[in-house]
Amino acid sequence: MLPTTFSSLPSTWHVRALNPEVIPDSHLQDVLSTGIEAHVPGEAVVALLDAGLIDDPYDGSNEATLQWVGDVDWEYSTTFTPTAEQLSRTRQDLVCYGIDTVADIRINSRVVGHTDNYYLTYRFDVRPYLHAGENEITISLTSPVRYSNAREQKIGFLPHTEHHAFNQIRKPSSQFGWDWGIDIANSGIWQPIGLDCWDGERIDSVRPLVSLEENGDARVEVITRIEREGVNHAITTNNYLEGRSDVPVHVSLTGPDGSLVCEEEGVVETRRNEAHIVLHVKNPQLWWPLGYGEQPLYHLSVHAQHAYAEHNIGLRSVAINTSVDDAGRAFQIIINNMPIHAHGYNWIPGDALLTRFSKERYEAAFRDLVESNSNMIRVWGGGIYETDTFYELADRYGIMVWQDFMLACGAYPEDPETVASITQEAEQQIIRLSSHPSLVVWNGSNENYVAHADWGYQPMLRDDDLLRNSRGYSEKGWGDLYYSQIFPKLLRELDPTHVYLPSSPMSFTDQVAANSDRDGTVHIWDVWNHRDYKDYRDYHPRFADEFGYQAPPAWSTLVGSVHDEPLSLEGKQMLTHQKANMGQIKLARGMRSHLTPGHIGDMTINSDGSRSWLLPTDEWADPQDWHWATQLQQAHAIEFGVAYMRSLEPINAGALIWQLNDDWPVVSWAAVDFDGHRKPLWYASQRVFAPRFATIQEEVSDKQREKLSFEGEGTFTSDQLSLIAVNDTRETWSGEWTVSRQTLAGEVRASEHITATIEAGKQMRIILPDNLAQFDEPTNEIIVATAEGFEQVIYNPSEVIDQQLQAPQEAFNASVTKLSDTSYELTATAKSFTRDLFCMVDKVDPQARITGGLVSLPAGQSVTWNITTSHEVDPQAFLQPAVLRSANDLKR
Repeated sequence: MLPTTFSSLPSTWHVRALNPEVIPDSHLQDVLSTGIEAHVPGEAVVALLDAGLIDDPYDGSNEATLQWVGDVDWEYSTTFTPTAEQLSRTRQDLVCYGIDTVADIRINSRVVGHTDNYYLTYRFDVRPYLHAGENEITISLTSPVRYSNAREQKIGFLPHTEHHAFNQIRKPSSQFGWDWGIDIANSGIWQPIGLDCWDGERIDSVRPLVSLEENGDARVEVITRIEREGVNHAITTNNYLEGRSDVPVHVSLTGPDGSLVCEEEGVVETRRNEAHIVLHVKNPQLWWPLGYGEQPLYHLSVHAQHAYAEHNIGLRSVAINTSVDDAGRAFQIIINNMPIHAHGYNWIPGDALLTRFSKERYEAAFRDLVESNSNMIRVWGGGIYETDTFYELADRYGIMVWQDFMLACGAYPEDPETVASITQEAEQQIIRLSSHPSLVVWNGSNENYVAHADWGYQPMLRDDDLLRNSRGYSEKGWGDLYYSQIFPKLLRELDPTHVYLPSSPMSFTDQVAANSDRDGTVHIWDVWNHRDYKDYRDYHPRFADEFGYQAPPAWSTLVGSVHDEPLSLEGKQMLTHQKANMGQIKLARGMRSHLTPGHIGDMTINSDGSRSWLLPTDEWADPQDWHWATQLQQAHAIEFGVAYMRSLEPINAGALIWQLNDDWPVVSWAAVDFDGHRKPLWYASQRVFAPRFATIQEEVSDKQREKLSFEGEGTFTSDQLSLIAVNDTRETWSGEWTVSRQTLAGEVRASEHITATIEAGKQMRIILPDNLAQFDEPTNEIIVATAEGFEQVIYNPSEVIDQQLQAPQEAFNASVTKLSDTSYELTATAKSFTRDLFCMVDKVDPQARITGGLVSLPAGQSVTWNITTSHEVDPQAFLQPAVLRSANDLKR
């Protein structure tokens, strides 16, 4: 929340290139040496787009033609006129909530400050520099590419992913390009900037630390930090300063219904900078994650003399269970003393041009989370500490936040300058975010322990001129100082109420084996990279906080940015929008044995003896079929993995899919593409994330385990089917299940009724009898399990490529009814088993939305979806074969 005394500078600025000679186009050199209009908050690339000087970097192969942007030193300037009231104040501060990144700031040609950290809020006392009337401010920004390269030359190479030295500058790593992200090393003023003029004292921060007491009451310790007017910098935690007098502080708390709950008085004593005031709340309304209860928010108001601040807070406790058990070491989040199964997604910045990502787009993203039954989002450490809007939405909807510190996939310098900058960054963000009830986990880094242990970083860090470390060898500092010392120390001082991990993945027993699936948290990337997706069953993850599978975006998003003629899977523009190493090949290999012939490890041996990972059967005559097949493969892979993980509950306590969103149009692991279209994966996650969930899993029987263990040889193979139902709610789930084995035409060959009661937070596992689990014709049969109040579970004993699926025209009937000019109702009825029905409404209208997708229909079943469009369309367009897809139409 911006202080009430804050006033933004004008939103219209002027931006110019200070070194136009690096720009390859002579016309642009001339224009940008003079400059163009820019809006603030904003970025250089956005200003160039608004002025019509560059092509859209997201379109075609334009990314390659715009690499010069990151080499430019930019200068932003504007004029402003302070009011008489502002100039009368004792303190006149320039507050910069986000400068991108390395900059010198001048007012009226005099240097007032320097910035070098994208994530920091900077406050400069500018009273000596202001005067009545018009003032000029200029912000000179150093090229982030040249700055990071120069830093690397100065302090030495430290290993990192990608090709830019992103670890040498405190700026989002992904802005230098990632395996899903565009390389667009931007510069600008990305957050509000303005004057904060005040007298006496101001509230620097308010930290409400919430805990629950044994009697059920809530305790809120409100720590109010002030800055007095005689000091020209924000006060640090342990900096006790001269104070002319005590400062009274009044704190009040109102309940979700607006009534006063409690209030207390306190004081910031002379020579102190903080007041600690404790509130006790009787019979608190507790904040719960989505699916476990409501999300009541209390309103906290703080007055310190004339200064004022407010926060919405939730009353809840957070803990983590990392106890050792028979399966390894647990990792389970505990909210209000209740074990929680976390399921959701990883989050990357919503747009590579961040200042374009609006509040409305944040709200849409949280609808995607809530409606997919997610209850957790991980803010990944190569992006940003998200905006206040993000965390406010998480508080409101009950989405738990796993918050990374912004250090990812690299070794980070530990020189004094960087240590001071990262320490200040962490302190500011801990203070800013700690009040949010949605925040549950602080995580020190992304994959930096596993990179050090397994990615070959150690040899690159060896330096025998340095003292030996605790492991007995000498190496450069690589970031562990932050993860193991600085961050936990700051959290103990500033926010002891949350969980902290040094890195993700993280094994508590042995950091050298940082990615153990049986200890702590795990990232599972072998499946995407080189294994069949059914190999998820080889893992027993306690908490999988990264795993994913690629697919292209919606068709309208893909062809809106990729214009190869003809559209080719290896076309120049297609590969511009496929950033993963061997991404197209991995997509092809992964489909083998599921949707296409062959095995994932098969290769082609050419006539000259060379080898290729691709097979002739990997080719698709129609790119639209390839597009649908890869989207379906993504959904199948992740649904299989998550269903298996949930079948392991309570051994498994979390599954966070990589990733929810895209930051530009790209082939990626996202469930929702850049234009907001929900891919089939999203609908699959909606099923497997349901609080009440069921799955039929292949398992190894106890009889086989005993036999092979006794004989001492052989490999365990699945020899039984189990119906596993999981009740991750706070209420008992009771009812009768009907489980039937039936043909694809609908003939029931066996059926059983099972009565089950599953207590809150528990699981049920029922071994299916042989009359259900033994198939007469595996390619022509399925198992269907239904229960009152529950959708249904379908078990397919054979892959799409082998299953005797009827062609779409024989498999189902479909019709569309027009409800209004922009509203339609689509109904499909299965004549025989229709697998994975999905309507690609964006092919009819890129703005169209539909209420469902990716539904399998046993013979005789129907489904109805509502469709809304931006304009009137031909209803029959939704029934075209390229629009209404199913696995049935992929049969070769």
